[in-house]
Amino acid sequence: MVKGRIHSIESFGAVDGPGLRYVLFTQGCLLRCQYCHNPDTWKRTEGKEMTVEEIMHDVESYLPFFQASGGGITVSGGEPLLQIDFLIELFKECKKLGIHTTIDSSGGPFNRRPEFIEKLDELLEYTDLILLDLKHIDNEKHKLITGMSNEHILDFARYLSEKNIPVWVRHVLVPGLTDFDEDLTRLADFIKTLENVKKIEVLPYHKLGVYKWESLGLEYKLKGVEPPTNDRVENAKIILNRALS
Repeated sequence: MVKGRIHSIESFGAVDGPGLRYVLFTQGCLLRCQYCHNPDTWKRTEGKEMTVEEIMHDVESYLPFFQASGGGITVSGGEPLLQIDFLIELFKECKKLGIHTTIDSSGGPFNRRPEFIEKLDELLEYTDLILLDLKHIDNEKHKLITGMSNEHILDFARYLSEKNIPVWVRHVLVPGLTDFDEDLTRLADFIKTLENVKKIEVLPYHKLGVYKWESLGLEYKLKGVEPPTNDRVENAKIILNRALS
């Protein structure tokens, strides 16, 4: 029986896909984003092991809310694609009940190796929507922010476009890191090359996760950074949404 490592569960999420969502936060992530608000999800060996059966037993009690709101299940993280076998089995069971399925991913594990692509293709058969976190269009800045190149992540975006999987692009707006018009314009130009993007969300940087860094004994490098102003958030929305016009 396939088990997943789960960090936490949110029963009535309203911001991670359409309608009311059952949000499953998985354990483990390859990126080390400077502004991560869930650094306690990084280690792959932590979290609680749960079977698909256990999760579905819980999920089924929320079916009326999904049906009334057009919601469903969202698997976030951490990074869900690190547990692709678990996702496949979970989404298969969800589809038996007609539940809308969403993955919130930064694309970190994506690669074109046949064994990964085979599993990814199977997963995508049962996936209705991908919330794709594009951290930065510039590769060097992406490395600075996340500790990882963005080349395979942009390739993941292209692959989802090839497969015509509906995507909502998400971009976290951080003053001094990701909030420059030139970079936002380049990101919009990239998004415009994709044929499957249904929505673009600008997520303002916040400091709600700082206490987690401190409790884990980690240095928080953005200590002096304040959330972006409403004007800068609206500016980013305008620039990025040109990709959909």
